Amino acid sequence: MVISTIADTVLRQIEAVQDTVQEALFEPVLRIGVTGLARSGKTVFITSLVANLMDRGRMPHLVAQSEGRIEAAFLQPQPDDTVPRFDFETHLGHLTARTPSWPDSTRAISELRLSLRVRRGGLLAGLQGPKTIHLDIVDYPGEWLLDLALLEKSFEDWSADVMPRVAKRAEAEAFRTALAATDPEAQLAEPQAKALAQAFTDYLQAARASGFYDCTPGRFLLPGDLAGSPVLTFAPLPGKGQGARGSLRREMARRYEAYKREVVKPFFRDHFARIDRQVVLVDALGAIHKGPRAVEDMRGAMADILSAFRPGRNDFLTQIFQGKRVEKILFAATKADHLHHKQHARLTAIMEALLRGAVDRARFAGADTQAMAIAALRATTEDTVTHEGREIDVVRGTLLDTGKQAAFYPGDLPEDPSHLLAPARSGAESWLDQDYKVMNFAPSPLSLRPGDGPPHIRLDKAAQFLLGDRL
Repeated sequence: MVISTIADTVLRQIEAVQDTVQEALFEPVLRIGVTGLARSGKTVFITSLVANLMDRGRMPHLVAQSEGRIEAAFLQPQPDDTVPRFDFETHLGHLTARTPSWPDSTRAISELRLSLRVRRGGLLAGLQGPKTIHLDIVDYPGEWLLDLALLEKSFEDWSADVMPRVAKRAEAEAFRTALAATDPEAQLAEPQAKALAQAFTDYLQAARASGFYDCTPGRFLLPGDLAGSPVLTFAPLPGKGQGARGSLRREMARRYEAYKREVVKPFFRDHFARIDRQVVLVDALGAIHKGPRAVEDMRGAMADILSAFRPGRNDFLTQIFQGKRVEKILFAATKADHLHHKQHARLTAIMEALLRGAVDRARFAGADTQAMAIAALRATTEDTVTHEGREIDVVRGTLLDTGKQAAFYPGDLPEDPSHLLAPARSGAESWLDQDYKVMNFAPSPLSLRPGDGPPHIRLDKAAQFLLGDRL
């Protein structure tokens, strides 16, 4: 195990040297990771970001664009031949069709390369020609990031973490029943192991649908071509010890270690450890709607995700001796178009409070972080209506389920984020003084002028934070 860890570290350092030398001598490459938990809008974010970088009429806060220095943006073949290409054209087609629809959500890792030709700024700009910067955008499920925390846990530790949650959640009833009929010390019977793993998988799916975020292992939710393989056929077990040779406990522990070795470590080595800038998308409004338990669970899951980052500055020597580090992390609360703009600052403050501990650690390590409320694709318009004698700020849009137009008021977010975080931390079942609502809006039909990308909220500010210093 130690030798394997050392070898992985050396390999990452060699790759970092190769990348650093290539970027210094040739055209710079900026790898941007985009992740988040389910339904946070990763696919729409990447599609709209790329479309708005190619047609930049709605990007006034991207400084290089406002100064007129971006000459061209074009898609190129991605450098990683074994990674699926992000299907930008199909996703954009869904969003810009006569009857638009939301694209399918992220199911596996994918990548896209967008190259920008930019005129240099500064006093010596006239003495040098334009430069080309490659943006490699890597899309991967947030559920996979949660698995990185497993690398530090044994099967016994992981089981000890999971069992208390299983004991009190209604979604785990079938798994608890299967577990009660199981003797972990008995001889392994493969049909029983498969049934137990399936019951645990069903629990994870139900827990995620109910708004819980601590659903590991992530590949149980998004198995891909690993579905049905032994590496996904294990489940947490009560009790301690390694178990006798040939026992169910011993085999479950072995498969858990194989999962870390064959699934989690390659993802970290081949993709995650090479990220320069990171976007973490969060459906904070969805969690608030589901109640205090979902907010606290999301806070814990996001802390686990952020603990996997290696934040810091990517100077030349740091890359050689320590491997690449994440220089900038953007925490983006999505679906800001579900709120009137007067509440956007409150949503941003809630994001900052939710992630305070992780953000402080990242900043201490030298990474630049920022929280922001965004909408990668604006699906609503704002209005003010009179209700029971008082004016209320609402948003209007087309409901996803019925196709009807509706005005929507989700409730006032508190000015003080502790009014949400305190009940969440204390285990409250519901909000005491407010009932927060969420509606699912369909994308609005678009009529884009030449040179304009899809309408958005603060996507240009997000791009400036992530890319501005390189342009």
